[in-house]
Amino acid sequence: MGAITDVPGVRVGQAEDAIALTGVTVIMLPDGGVAGVDVRGASPGTRETDLLDPANTVQKVNAIVLAGGSVFGLASAHGVVRYLREQDMGFETAYGKMPIVPAAVIYDLGVGKSDVFPDDIMGYQAARLAGTTVIEGNAGAGAGASIGKVLGSSGAMKSGVGTSSATLNLAIPGMPSARYTVGTLVVTNAFGDVYNGDTVLAGSRLPGGGFVNTSHLLREGLAQPPAAGTNTTLAVVATDAPLTKAAAKKVATMAHDGFARAIRPVHTMYDGDTIFAVSTGGLPASAEMDNLLVTALGSLAADLLVEAILRSVVTAAPAGGLPALTTA
Repeated sequence: MGAITDVPGVRVGQAEDAIALTGVTVIMLPDGGVAGVDVRGASPGTRETDLLDPANTVQKVNAIVLAGGSVFGLASAHGVVRYLREQDMGFETAYGKMPIVPAAVIYDLGVGKSDVFPDDIMGYQAARLAGTTVIEGNAGAGAGASIGKVLGSSGAMKSGVGTSSATLNLAIPGMPSARYTVGTLVVTNAFGDVYNGDTVLAGSRLPGGGFVNTSHLLREGLAQPPAAGTNTTLAVVATDAPLTKAAAKKVATMAHDGFARAIRPVHTMYDGDTIFAVSTGGLPASAEMDNLLVTALGSLAADLLVEAILRSVVTAAPAGGLPALTTA
């Protein structure tokens, strides 16, 4: 099974409001990490993602924030910045260190309370609590996460946070072999259904039992279009393998294959699907190794995200009037 914190240099902190059903998940990088991002959904809510462009100056981030609350939840990133400033962490400038904290949010306002959002205080708390244990299900940004919303909230199901990890053994003839750790963390809050192989595991429910199958229903036509921007699945892929910013972005791009295998449909007009990839391992030794490494990492990351998405559903508990997989 494993967790993203199996990757050296990665810690996770989470805080949530169990009544309002919203929260924050922070991936902390005490020594910094080279990061990239790939946004595929049409309704994203993000902060500082432009900074991750390989053409831009800053090379390392200090943390990545995933939060509920839609646009209001981006305020939680400031709490993480505040915590990092107290720890004297950030990008060195002439007038002090600037903590670098990209963030992305899910829309969870339809579950729990719609007028309570992750804020500066919750973000600070999540950063302060960062450690090696990752609680899955209704924790952190997964507190108000849900899936299967093609028929609205009445047919939706509870989901949450999931994580996974594995090792990667890499060898090129004539070069030393290498062994790296790869981990993922996902907050599954999808418009579509979650699949295990070709079978719907969880998603939009029929009144009499069973699942709608969102993809099939879309082919037949909907009586009423869904509300735009009310979903979004977020993920972080982490590794101790050496990567450039451009390579990290490519890993994030390949990792989206995992979203497509486990969530259908995905990357829709109603989702803001976003994947960050981060390396704690420095820069690559050679272009030849880098090309093979990126390919292997991206492939493994996609597989691990499938596992993490399944775990985000299996570990979720009923909340906000939504059933979970074990109670559906």
